[in-house]
Amino acid sequence: MKFFGRFLLWCFSLGVFAAVVGIAGVILAVQHFSKDLPDYTQLANYQPAIATRIHAGDGHLMEEFATENRVFVPIQAVPQTVINAFLSAEDKNFYSHPGVDFEGVARAVLVNLKSFGTGRRPVGASTITQQVAKNFLLSNELSYKRKIREAILAFRMEKTYSKNRILELYLNEIYLGRGNYGVAAAALDYFGKSLEELSIDEAAYLAALPKAPNNYQVRNHKKEAIERRNWVLDRMATNEFISEGDAQTAKSKTLEVRERTESYQADSEYFNEEVRRFLSQRYGEDALYEGGLSVRTSLNPTYQKLAAKALTEGLREYDKRHGWRGPVNHFESTNQWQTKLSAIQKPKGSKDWELAVVLDLKPDTVDIGLADGTKGNITMESMRWARQWKERQYLGDKITTPSDVLKTGDVILVEQEKDKIYTLQQIPAVQGGIIVLDPHTGRVLAMQGGYDYQMSEFNRATQAQRQPGSSIKPFIYLSALDNGFTPSNLILDAPITIDQGPGLPKWTPSNYSGNYFGLTPLRVGIEKSRNLMTVRLADYLGMDTISPYIERFGIADNIPPYLSSALGSLETTLIRMVSAYGMIVNGGKQITPTLIDRIQDRNGK
Repeated sequence: MKFFGRFLLWCFSLGVFAAVVGIAGVILAVQHFSKDLPDYTQLANYQPAIATRIHAGDGHLMEEFATENRVFVPIQAVPQTVINAFLSAEDKNFYSHPGVDFEGVARAVLVNLKSFGTGRRPVGASTITQQVAKNFLLSNELSYKRKIREAILAFRMEKTYSKNRILELYLNEIYLGRGNYGVAAAALDYFGKSLEELSIDEAAYLAALPKAPNNYQVRNHKKEAIERRNWVLDRMATNEFISEGDAQTAKSKTLEVRERTESYQADSEYFNEEVRRFLSQRYGEDALYEGGLSVRTSLNPTYQKLAAKALTEGLREYDKRHGWRGPVNHFESTNQWQTKLSAIQKPKGSKDWELAVVLDLKPDTVDIGLADGTKGNITMESMRWARQWKERQYLGDKITTPSDVLKTGDVILVEQEKDKIYTLQQIPAVQGGIIVLDPHTGRVLAMQGGYDYQMSEFNRATQAQRQPGSSIKPFIYLSALDNGFTPSNLILDAPITIDQGPGLPKWTPSNYSGNYFGLTPLRVGIEKSRNLMTVRLADYLGMDTISPYIERFGIADNIPPYLSSALGSLETTLIRMVSAYGMIVNGGKQITPTLIDRIQDRNGK
């Protein structure tokens, strides 16, 4: 009995010793792995990178600029359905564990022991708190050292922050595929909905993504995506967040996501880029791409579509008046034409037009084939514009037969006019710009800086230095009216020769029509845009009198003191000319063109 008592005492002492050694070992391990741990207290002031969103005047989303597409949402605004879906998929014991889920760790250890030697990736048991520690403070390195450091940070974070704060960080930081960070951005991208509009099955799909976002994309992995979504719904039912009936109903729904570009306002790329440049210069790249600015612009979507259409059609018609420059490509043989045509990429600027190959030429029609196998024809009447283009904008002979324009095997661009009837098209070689501006406020309501943004990002409305030509004349006549002339004063419309100085040729301007009309009232000179009357008027007043008017209207600075400036041989931009005309319309009130009505930061300031 005495021996037995000693044995028990020895076992107890050994147990105590082992416990002390174990605790000491844990303390030493914690001290060792705690060295150089990141400062988790920085999460108190966490401000994630948020997309800057550009809106039209009516609120339509035009563009987003971001390094990470994210819309930050406070935890109070996240619906419980979304929270329950993520807890079921990622951490069902989140609100009860101290940062590490020991039950989950034990379960993961058993699974990994069973699969040891099979080559399978070890199963993890990271809690949401541990994932926050990893995503914010650590790397994705797969090692026991990182897991221990992650656990230590998780314990410390749980003591410092509330569960809701940790969950808020997680739901706004987690990557959910297609460039989306956080649940709010993902809801908008995948379903075009705010979080409160999501159905149970949609919330479950978002919760299915954190494990492997790219492996559960509907476009390429629809079966796997549905299976993972249904697994989340089953977990929600098991955890009694939803009923079995609700789970079955949600599982029966078709999983469909949409393309993100559907939410953008079309035809505003030049306007958007102008806004982007302004924001970058004013606030810097970090604020633009990470600051979460909300920008309300002056753009009117209806006017923008009309302006883009007007410029596009105008450039096309102008270009056609200068002749046909030839096909996009040519096949020596039309054998397997559909396969060949499908391999050709549409050129930039072709927009909604289609590529076609010429299969046969007839006296009054052209038989063509399209990449999808469709066949049609082009009428002779719609090809009469396609006279040969020659140097210096000359045109070849008139078209009398389709063979004057095309050959069998030519690859061309066509536009469908009606069923199986197409018209021949070509991408304009000319460019242009258009601006719609409110003359009373200076707000730019529409802007198109070229034929197609994909062809050229250079904005001809704001960046191109060009000669204003005859559009400068109203300011010449305005300066005359302001210096004693009246609309009825007579100005001689007759040839004039100007001496340009030693060694320079004489300058002899002329009217566009080539005709002269003698003494003519000043008002007719501006109405008919008479060059010779304008030059005589400028010569009488002197460019030193006229230049300040041009400068005060903001058209140009440092006007050359030459009479040719009165006919527009100076350089300015389209937006400056439009602003000057706006000032004439509003009675002389000075305006500054603006594209932005309001800018708010992430806090609504």
